[in-house]
Amino acid sequence: MKKLIILLICFLPLTIFAQDQLTGYVYEANENQDQNPLPGANLVWLNTTVGTSTQFDGSFSLPFNATTNKLVISYVGFKTDTVTIQNQKQIKHWLQPTTDLDEVVIQSEVKGTTRSYLQTQNIQYVSSDELLKAACCNLSESFETNPSIDVNFSDAVTGTKQIKMLGLSSPYILIATENIPSVRGASQAYGLSFIPGTWVESIQITKGAGSVVNGYESISGQINAELQKPTTDHKLFVNAYAASNERLELNTHFNTKVSKYISTGVYLHGNTHQEDHDRNNDGFLDMPKFNQINVMNRWQYTNPEKGIVTFLNLKYLDDTKQSGQLNFNPDTDKLTTNFWGSEIDTKRYELSTKFGYVNPDIPWQSVGVQMALSNHKQDSYFGLNQYNIEHTSVYSNVIYNSIISDSRHKIKTGVNFTYDNYDEFALNTDFDRVERSFGGFFEYSFDNLKKFNLTAGLRFDTHNLLGEFVTPRLHLRYSPWGKSAFRASIGRGKRSANIFAENQNLFASSRQFSILNTNGTIYGLDPEIAWNYGVSYLQGFNLFGNKADITFDFYRTDFKNQVVVDLENAQQVNFYNLEGDSYANSFQVEVNYEAFKNFDLRTAYKYYDVKTQYLTGKLSKPLTPKHRVFVNAAYETEIKNNSQWKFDATYNWLGKQRFSSTINNPSQYQLGDFTPTVATLNAQITKVFSDKFEIYLGGENITNNKQSNPILSADNPFGPNFDTNFVYGPIFGSMYYTGLRFKLN
Repeated sequence: MKKLIILLICFLPLTIFAQDQLTGYVYEANENQDQNPLPGANLVWLNTTVGTSTQFDGSFSLPFNATTNKLVISYVGFKTDTVTIQNQKQIKHWLQPTTDLDEVVIQSEVKGTTRSYLQTQNIQYVSSDELLKAACCNLSESFETNPSIDVNFSDAVTGTKQIKMLGLSSPYILIATENIPSVRGASQAYGLSFIPGTWVESIQITKGAGSVVNGYESISGQINAELQKPTTDHKLFVNAYAASNERLELNTHFNTKVSKYISTGVYLHGNTHQEDHDRNNDGFLDMPKFNQINVMNRWQYTNPEKGIVTFLNLKYLDDTKQSGQLNFNPDTDKLTTNFWGSEIDTKRYELSTKFGYVNPDIPWQSVGVQMALSNHKQDSYFGLNQYNIEHTSVYSNVIYNSIISDSRHKIKTGVNFTYDNYDEFALNTDFDRVERSFGGFFEYSFDNLKKFNLTAGLRFDTHNLLGEFVTPRLHLRYSPWGKSAFRASIGRGKRSANIFAENQNLFASSRQFSILNTNGTIYGLDPEIAWNYGVSYLQGFNLFGNKADITFDFYRTDFKNQVVVDLENAQQVNFYNLEGDSYANSFQVEVNYEAFKNFDLRTAYKYYDVKTQYLTGKLSKPLTPKHRVFVNAAYETEIKNNSQWKFDATYNWLGKQRFSSTINNPSQYQLGDFTPTVATLNAQITKVFSDKFEIYLGGENITNNKQSNPILSADNPFGPNFDTNFVYGPIFGSMYYTGLRFKLN
């Protein structure tokens, strides 16, 4: 019966017929007809209310209207065009700016961060322009100017930045690259640092339950990174970066057109830091020494006549990190008590491909195929704790899109298969396992093109360790008046917790590891199951004649089962199945305001209530501030002769955070109940000399706020009280950087 359900889900749309549909793209006009998309452009059939807006890549889909064949295309700062549609199924249109391109080019209307008023899901789109505001060197450093994502160091020695969404850490976020889950399993702890920022074209941040198309693991949200494409990226791009902490980076992109339909790109990234820094004089490096070589070869085949687009990606990564005491020498001190030290050596290979087909005669029908193969091998040790893992993963997903009756009723259906082989060594024990899952999904979307739309999805999966289960997701949007969007969502997520890979920072301590349950299928533990509920309201308005919007979000995550990571005994870390309540409440209000021309102000306040039932009682999650204030200000001068200045500053304030208990430690190694508040200020100035060359200068933590003693018992790292996991703020202090970008088209 269950196999029959899957077959029905997958093949139902093959029997459905639908009306004609117009698809296409809207671009900014330029001399070379480059495909610079205009997200948020309006398209309306003349003398009707039937219309739509372009997506982040400039794409749109719109049903034909029987009363007219004239389509009005408009965008703020650009001339409005009326296009006559004859028998076209797909169009591409370039809008002209309202002013002379040689004098002033109006680009500031395309915001670095946008939200749609039309989509059912609460998605925030982050463009590459927004990523450049922080000179982001990798994806983990790409969220400094985004209030929806919290960024902090996971510990005081590895230099790894971790992210949180809705008060929950990254394992509860489905992190994908071009909608293929990529930061998971063995790569969960460091995987975000393996995606260079310059490779990213845009990021989509989805709060709450996401689409069933992307799998069942998402609980608090989804983050998807779209990579640069050989056909739209620069032929040559160079980004060089140097920081006052003596960190050096170089990114280069080479793109070329091989034939009429085929383009390819080679993307190279390298970073290094080999200097000793100990500003707090605790005998430990404030940041690790590291080297990374990251290479990607990307192929793109595009044949619009046949409706085919294909991508093929080949990636190789070699990443090494060394941290610990200043006098640590890995050649003589590895896994000894001479000096405390750590090394993490990672090699990763990836092969992924995407195939998309749109029926040229029936453009509302399309098929997409996604496949990925990766091998991730990490050899590491933290003091006397050795941890090795090799993770081989296979992922495949087939998606069919169509409509029912007309374009108001859209469907997606398909099947996917995943395979994960873990060869893991921790606590002097082998933990090997194989996970296999096969599933089918069906998603229905209704859009009346005016005030209301919904997306309802259901998937069924059979998993060799998690069993057979159903994943429902529902998203609603209602627009009661102009420039408004009220959204609600509910969804279920399920995942297997990789307790060692996801908590590697705990190896950098003297804690004893214990797994208290032994009847489950993964490390003796049960799978994690949670429901996420959310409401959101977005309202656009004018303030003193300028554009503004305000967003209210409230999300709650309820765990039906959770693998609890209990640190309340300072000498132990206990893993066990939840017995009692565990939940995360997240409230956020965000205001975006264009105070005057080319000056954007973004402010946000967040409140978290995250609690879990531990063995010692229900407690707030450690190192999670209840209150956060965020302010970002950005200003750009007018473009004259392809030259301009850009200014950006970001202020973050974090309220006090609870320390896990240290009452069992000797008095000199005991901490208070809460941390102090933390405030940081980042800023960057960019001088654009031409469309080919620019330089930037910036600073992080300019106020030099830093945690004085981030390592507990640093004087006795092999003693029973050593712990590097009480990090609540910056360790290094202020840091300044400079860099350049060179582009050729």
